[in-house]
Amino acid sequence: MATNAHTEQPAGTKVFPPFHKETFASQLVWLAICFIALYLLMSKIAIPRIGGILESRTKSVADDLAEANRLKEQSDAALKAYEASLAEARGRAQALANETRERLNAQAAEARKALEAELQDKLAAAERSITATKTAAMANVRSIAVESAGAIVERLIGTAPAPAAVEAAVAGVLKR
Repeated sequence: MATNAHTEQPAGTKVFPPFHKETFASQLVWLAICFIALYLLMSKIAIPRIGGILESRTKSVADDLAEANRLKEQSDAALKAYEASLAEARGRAQALANETRERLNAQAAEARKALEAELQDKLAAAERSITATKTAAMANVRSIAVESAGAIVERLIGTAPAPAAVEAAVAGVLKR
């Protein structure tokens, strides 16, 4: 049994309509009409709508970018203002710290001077007391030396020496 190559049907049966010679011209006409109708439909309705959508999206993106740039400039300005106020606050804090340090140093210097004056007064009083004690002790040393010398001589020779001779001997030794 013979078959048609395009339809795989036995020979003598109907041919696939697009390959039929008698309907080929009318198919070309309908193809042209459909193409023109589709072209007109696309060019008049679909493409302008798509263009409008693309244009609105482009405008929306551009507006969003402009808004983002505006907000970025605002945040940069706010950051600069913050940094300026922070620097000013640091300067004031440094000035306040310096002022406080100087005030405390002045108070400490005054307290140190007062303490030094008080200590000088106590030192002078102590030196006067030491001088008075030393003078009193030196006065007693002479009498103690006279008594001791008399007692030593008496012990050594067995008789008590004359008090005037002992005083003269002690005075001679102390003058040296």
